[in-house]
Amino acid sequence: MSTYLSTAYLAPVEYYSKLLKGDVYIEQHENYIKQTYRNRCTILSANGPMALSVPIESAGGKKCPIRDVRIADHGNWRHLHWNALISAYNSTPFFEYYQDDFRPFYEKEYKYLFDFNEELRNLICQLIDIDTSTIQYTDEFLLEVEGLDYRSKISPKIDWRVIDPDFESIHYYQVFEHRFGFTENLSILDLLFNMGNESLLVLSKSIKKTS
Repeated sequence: MSTYLSTAYLAPVEYYSKLLKGDVYIEQHENYIKQTYRNRCTILSANGPMALSVPIESAGGKKCPIRDVRIADHGNWRHLHWNALISAYNSTPFFEYYQDDFRPFYEKEYKYLFDFNEELRNLICQLIDIDTSTIQYTDEFLLEVEGLDYRSKISPKIDWRVIDPDFESIHYYQVFEHRFGFTENLSILDLLFNMGNESLLVLSKSIKKTS
């Protein structure tokens, strides 16, 4: 059965668990939706969960196709995001190992959000060893699809426990766990920087086995 996902900026663990199933379609013909993982992620800082949002250019209240959404240059956001990642994960076991892979994304100016997101996703899949050969892009926007539709369900506004019976949050080491306890379903970077090459094992275990 096919799985449908939106594009996402450093998406949560739940999102990446869907990529392991194969036969995944990433939506490229929808209109942009505000306040979603399309342009935001949540990391775990020394002060607790922190949301990072990529600023986008205003469409003047009009609907804008996701592939046409432009990244705004104001606010020095690249510098702020990279410094936030360093501050949050510099003491994790694997940040030093992976930092050179991610730094260029915060030095190069990307014009379109979709392209930025997808290049990041491809890198993350490569680092975790997720097979991308069965990941495709949609040919058109369909309000209803034949398959598992998570395009709007994987959202910072929706409790994954309510809408996703196939995902189970698996405990893994977090550098700030002694302060906050284990924080579930953060950005995939939290898993990668804390667990490194064991990230794939955690993702595999997070898929609930159905009879």
